[in-house]
Amino acid sequence: MKWILNFLWAMFALTGAMGPALAEPVRLARISTVLPATLFVAEMTWPEVAEALRQGKRSVIIPTGGVEQGGPHMVTGKHNFIVRNTAGAVARGLGDALVAPVLAFVPEGSIEPARGHMVYPGTISLPEPVFRAVLENIAGSFKAHGFTEILLLGDSGGNQRSQQAVADRLNREWAGTGTKVLHLSDYYDPDANGQLAWLRQYSRTNAARGGHGDLRDTSELLAVFPRGVRTGMIGTEGVNGGATGTLGDATGASPGLGRKLLELKITAALAQVRRWRGQNKNN
Repeated sequence: MKWILNFLWAMFALTGAMGPALAEPVRLARISTVLPATLFVAEMTWPEVAEALRQGKRSVIIPTGGVEQGGPHMVTGKHNFIVRNTAGAVARGLGDALVAPVLAFVPEGSIEPARGHMVYPGTISLPEPVFRAVLENIAGSFKAHGFTEILLLGDSGGNQRSQQAVADRLNREWAGTGTKVLHLSDYYDPDANGQLAWLRQYSRTNAARGGHGDLRDTSELLAVFPRGVRTGMIGTEGVNGGATGTLGDATGASPGLGRKLLELKITAALAQVRRWRGQNKNN
């Protein structure tokens, strides 16, 4: 017991000695660097991120995905694979944005008792207040580093309400600071992004409705991560698909169809950002 007390006293003394030094702002050295061929923050060093900021990349996309069931034929990380790909495409389209790491854990239903996607093994869920708090702190971190546009890009239906709430709250809190937040709602809404209209136009009327693990979901994953689809398990499901976790029919899914559907989502996101920027300029 005595040695534990001595250790704790030594740690207290060391912490007290270090406290004033740690309280002083750190003056970062200016390190000459060349930007790498990536827009993903997690693949960059801190001097590379600093250089990107210096060169005018003041927007950051925060992608949110999810770990949930997608029927018997799709891996649980479906949304994370898709949104990483689309976030990169949106950043390239904007030309002045970086991409934060995918926030993989999102609201998926009650844990105890298990409800929603949580009734299927492998799903991971966060309560909405926790998800919002994590999202707010990620956004705040990028604001602290000098980013002035925070773009929230969610690839799951359960993320949308919280992302809008976070954007609204932070915009009120940060009013007058020069930093703004946008929830990219048009990206995921199949009416706003034109997916359903496109499917109806090309005689895919059975798929032109909301679903889960259906033709749209499966095709999108085939386009970005084909190893995530067990093609031999694809088949027509019932109206509610409760036993298998599928709503709709994935028969006929293909990478080519997925690329088109993703293009529509990316185009909708870019258009929404550009409209928002135009409105901010006029205000």
